[in-house]
Amino acid sequence: MAEKARAEKSMTEKSIQEQSLEDLYAEAHEHTINVGDVKIHAKRMGGKFRNLKWASNFLWLIFFIGPYLRLGERQAVLLDIPNRQFHIFNLTLLPQDLWMLSFLLLFFAILLAVVTALAGRVWCGFFCFQTVWTDVFTWIEDKLEGTPAKRRKLEKSPWNAAKIIVRAKKYSLWFLIAFLTGVSFTAWFTDAYDLWVDLFTLNASSTVYITVSMFIVGTVFLAGFLREQTCFWLCPYARIQAVMIDDTSIVPSYDVSRGEKRGRLVKGKAASEDQGDCVDCNQCVAVCPTGVDIRGGQQEGCIMCGLCIDACDAVMEKINKPTGLIKYASWDGIMGKEEKPLLKRPRVWVYSAILLISILGVVIGLSSMESLELKVLHARQPLFVVQSDGTIQNRFTLKVLNKMNEDLKVTISVNDDKFKGLIMIGAEKEVVAAHGTVTAVTIFVKVPRKNLTEKSQPITFNVEAKDAEGTLYHSKRESVFIGPKR
Repeated sequence: MAEKARAEKSMTEKSIQEQSLEDLYAEAHEHTINVGDVKIHAKRMGGKFRNLKWASNFLWLIFFIGPYLRLGERQAVLLDIPNRQFHIFNLTLLPQDLWMLSFLLLFFAILLAVVTALAGRVWCGFFCFQTVWTDVFTWIEDKLEGTPAKRRKLEKSPWNAAKIIVRAKKYSLWFLIAFLTGVSFTAWFTDAYDLWVDLFTLNASSTVYITVSMFIVGTVFLAGFLREQTCFWLCPYARIQAVMIDDTSIVPSYDVSRGEKRGRLVKGKAASEDQGDCVDCNQCVAVCPTGVDIRGGQQEGCIMCGLCIDACDAVMEKINKPTGLIKYASWDGIMGKEEKPLLKRPRVWVYSAILLISILGVVIGLSSMESLELKVLHARQPLFVVQSDGTIQNRFTLKVLNKMNEDLKVTISVNDDKFKGLIMIGAEKEVVAAHGTVTAVTIFVKVPRKNLTEKSQPITFNVEAKDAEGTLYHSKRESVFIGPKR
């Protein structure tokens, strides 16, 4: 009896496997390659790349949570454009520090090129905001409207109460996400908590309302309606990535030698000897967010998310064949060629050199930054003035840049070792240097003519200040003191 039960169980399991494959064939005709004329309703299924995709999606929580982190009385990260100050935790960047931004942008641009050259469009498949928001929007659609077949049927059906209700729910959730996206973006540029109060008390500026509205419209349109067409027709990266990868790049690839010749499995009929492992179930197309067929080779619409690998592996497991018919691999690897090591690829060295230069630029810039900076401008008209008492007077404009988050009382002094009888006018009292801005101070320096040894002599100005905790900040800058010819 036990053996009979096990036999019946085996037959039941076999029947389920066969029926599942038949179901796949039944829906295969519904999935076609995307040529831009129909909306793609991708099938959602689990797998390691789907899990990886969800994990990468969660990284965007930083975008939503970041503006609410506080550092003392202010926002930890605040890009204060009206006051021309970028606060990044304890670091404050002013417009004159933004030269480092060019190095930072260069770093990320080259990093994108490196990742693309080595592993294809990983950014597009797992991290791009268009991909992530579209994935979330289609997940909501899948939960509310059902499978791709049901969604297509709903699209073609006439408007009735049921359709209006389900679409209202979907659009409401889309709108909510788009609204939170717009507010979160704006919150990086103004105080996040004050922003919410101003929005709901209608005290926010027109710039805020316009920015949030643009994000609502843009997010719903791009992620909700345009979807994969954005990757196909609007994204410039899709156009240039083809020249950034080569036969050594590790990308989702179909093993032609193993999969061809394709052929469907027929119940009770053995496969022909020349038939490959691909059973032409079309599931790799069904799960693709952009509706491309990976079996046709690399295409500009492929965002290399690996979901086709999950789908193919699941089918291979159903028919008891090895997984990996579609896998992350280079074309050289698929064709059995010898692959070049990374260190023997010229582009790796070129990219690495540019990355190193850009990182060094940012590091040098950050390490050389001072909380208190001084710039000295010598008056040009006139260069000097001969006073009635025989002294020579020069006028200087001292520009004190206070990068701190508090006002500082600054003491100005001059290195007068080379100038006997030097008198400085205009710096007798401490000068209040406002935080996050430049404070200009006009200083007159007088030196007896007989004490000048040269027409032009170096002179050094110093500024010092202490913050509320007693930490001393100082800066110095050299200029020249000009007098008549000797």
